Amino acid sequence: MNFSILIPEKINVGFQSREDTYTKKLAYIIYYDHKGVLRKETSWNSWRDEKIENIIEENVPTSGFVLNKKAGGYSSGWNHRQTYVRVYDPRGFEFEIDVTNLLYILENTNSIKGKGLEGEFVYGWDGKDLILIPTDAPDYKEISAYNKIIQQKTYIKGKELIVGAKYLTKNNEEYVYLGKFDEYDWNGTKKKGKSFFFYADRKYSKIETMRTLGEKIISVVEEECVDNYADLFNILERNRDYSPIDKTKDEYVDYTKEELEEAFESRRWGKSLYTKNREKREIRYSDGIYSYRIENPKYTPSYGWGRSHSNEPYHINVEFSSLDELIKELEPKYLRTYLANGKLYSEDK
Repeated sequence: MNFSILIPEKINVGFQSREDTYTKKLAYIIYYDHKGVLRKETSWNSWRDEKIENIIEENVPTSGFVLNKKAGGYSSGWNHRQTYVRVYDPRGFEFEIDVTNLLYILENTNSIKGKGLEGEFVYGWDGKDLILIPTDAPDYKEISAYNKIIQQKTYIKGKELIVGAKYLTKNNEEYVYLGKFDEYDWNGTKKKGKSFFFYADRKYSKIETMRTLGEKIISVVEEECVDNYADLFNILERNRDYSPIDKTKDEYVDYTKEELEEAFESRRWGKSLYTKNREKREIRYSDGIYSYRIENPKYTPSYGWGRSHSNEPYHINVEFSSLDELIKELEPKYLRTYLANGKLYSEDK
């Protein structure tokens, strides 16, 4: 479960008349965010029947929800509708949840025939999607704690940040503050100005920058400097937002035969490499032959109406019958790229 799910304090329920529902009306539920702004109001107004009065309810733990029936789950040409399950809210209306939400509910509570779902529930939003959350679910405590912070609007200001401390973001991610430094644009041609730099423990894009904090940092997780701050700062020093790429430091390094053998073994189709003339070549490998394509100097393009080009192909293959022959002729290399601060940025192996 996504712990950054929003649990609003109030919901707004609009309706359409539906004969296939128990209450003869189907609900579209939207919510007021922590600023009091009604979200998704435009689509809500275009969907609902304004002749049926909407209702505004406190989004408090409520019991008495009942699973009603399946809806959707068909595809006919252009007309496709995902499978949903209709649920009865004891406050007198029916709404729809998707099957993923249903499975989550049934993992954490029971549905008793004739009595409905056990326990209390609240409405939440995972992005644009409404979900019904059982308060007995283990995740509910963490989701509620996150929402309490959001609703309190206790945002951290830039001057309050402590280098090495850990903070919670509005998206429920934990960031370590690394300091405020000049930030460079993507190609390092100019400075963007001073930015706050954070470390985020993610698979990709581990360095996060913010020109201004706004409402992005919502609380302190740990004020003490993290034990691995030096390691995190080393990651920062290798980030091109912190120090731009310096092409004057490019270094072409000779491949060993073993490195090439391993590379071609792991990339059956072939690989890119640089030649002794610093030309980048796409080397193909098939049936023991190494090859790359070049423009055919004998190819003659056509000019003017009615003229045809030569029968020569536009490209021709340069082939090597062994890796030793390729190494001797091309002296293959890979590129090491460095940042202006001298730190290694990448190895194009």
